[in-house]
Amino acid sequence: MQQAILQSLHSLLFAQANIRPNDRALGDSSGWLSYQALQNHIKNLAMSFSSIDISKGERVVIYLPKSNQAVMCMFATSVSGGVFVPINPVLKAKQVNHIVDDCQAKVLITTQQRYQTLSESLPNSVEHIILIDSCSAVFAQSILSPCYVRDETSAYKPKVCFWEQFLTLANDSVALPTVISTDIAAIFYTSGSTGAPKGVVLSHQNLVVGAASVSQYLAITPSDRVLAVLPLSFDYGFSQLTTSFFAGGSCFLMEYLFPQDIINSLEQHSITGLSLIPTLWNKLSVMNWPESVTKQLRYFCNSGGAMPRTTLDKLLDKLPTSKPFLMYGLTEAFRSCYLPPEEATSRPNSFGKAIPNARIYVINSLGEECEPGEEGELVHCGPLVAQGYWNSPAKTAQRFKAAPFSRSELNRQELAVWSGDIVKKDADGYLYFVSRNDDLIKTSGYRVSATEVEDVLYACSQVEEAVVVPADHPELGQAIVAVVAVSEDYDLFATRRAIGRHITTELPNFMRPKFIDFWPELPKNPNGKFDRAKIKSKYNHFFE
Repeated sequence: MQQAILQSLHSLLFAQANIRPNDRALGDSSGWLSYQALQNHIKNLAMSFSSIDISKGERVVIYLPKSNQAVMCMFATSVSGGVFVPINPVLKAKQVNHIVDDCQAKVLITTQQRYQTLSESLPNSVEHIILIDSCSAVFAQSILSPCYVRDETSAYKPKVCFWEQFLTLANDSVALPTVISTDIAAIFYTSGSTGAPKGVVLSHQNLVVGAASVSQYLAITPSDRVLAVLPLSFDYGFSQLTTSFFAGGSCFLMEYLFPQDIINSLEQHSITGLSLIPTLWNKLSVMNWPESVTKQLRYFCNSGGAMPRTTLDKLLDKLPTSKPFLMYGLTEAFRSCYLPPEEATSRPNSFGKAIPNARIYVINSLGEECEPGEEGELVHCGPLVAQGYWNSPAKTAQRFKAAPFSRSELNRQELAVWSGDIVKKDADGYLYFVSRNDDLIKTSGYRVSATEVEDVLYACSQVEEAVVVPADHPELGQAIVAVVAVSEDYDLFATRRAIGRHITTELPNFMRPKFIDFWPELPKNPNGKFDRAKIKSKYNHFFE
């Protein structure tokens, strides 16, 4: 019966509204919402979407801070049959407009301040702008109707509507579409090795099965309360919502400035589950944890990079009754592996084995399954495998390929995600990360394209050549190092400052190089390409 009900993302929440309507579901700085109240808000918002003709499969971009409203927008899009596209609120206008243009979004939901940074170059696929804050004096001067104003800064003039007015447009006479498990639910954008971010297409089945799988091995119950610290545009961050809703637990959304804010929220909201990336765990591991927090925190999770052994040891000392879950995942397959808590001290460098309802292979260059200790590419199979990359058949064909050992008798081959991560397994089948086989840099839990950062550097008039490489870093996992060659006509000190100002304007903090080095000329191989291996070797131990 439960499988029949849980065929869509929003059914996770609606099922719990029937079972425990008055229990807390979602909270932020504005307060808590029960399952029933949250369901009512989402249904009303979905009816408002119907008034602007959101048809099945149309994209709705959500460019908002983590908040109850942001979650309502995502789930209301699901109810409407649309496809929600969450964007990390720290991204800059150029990156946001690329995503909006790539997915050809019809609706953009954001704030006035963010919209004003986008409006000059907003793609003309956008027909409706929904602003969640109240109308400012600047916008009030242009009001053409009680609900809508026209944006005079753009030739195509999308309609702009404010949140409170938009909610009054709910049209309950329109039948909402039937959503099935194979329909597209969301597009999560992640950095690509060739530059611009790629949109990973996820079905309702991907999200529902992922929620069930993670909830199972974390043993989440209705009494659990999860703290969502990571961006909801990050599949690991969004998973905090879906796993909570699947199990009937509650989730508190927080925007933090300092690590102490996380500790304070754990105590204030009686949090039992916390999932973070290594850079945050490194900072929290040296802080004082109140006894009330250590007693109530049932589990903690790490993904987005390996947790240093010293950090794990410190956390286990501070949280003796909390279960540690060391995990591995990729957006193209949601979650992939986890290390059972009882193995954390004996195999601290491992990310475990396949999660429930997933199959993991390690495949060598001959297409054979690797023996213990042999390095090969991690390949993920099963119902968590995404539908491919949006509007990118070539990149999809490169990453989503036939599963190993597919049966030749079948006319339709099962697709698997060939991760690009080189790993090895031990004699007991536990997996260990070795390296990546492309130029993605994994820093602070993010995957950053070296090419994308290089493109920003090349936009500086002083830069003649630029190469971006990773360097091992004790806290970030990998740090971004930029090596540039500039014209002799420029003053080096002034040039360094100019480049610094430029990247601060164009890139979010996690994408900015931690070190910029200046070379007279960058080395090249016989084919005339940059010798990246030689450049990278210069910084292997730079941050040690």
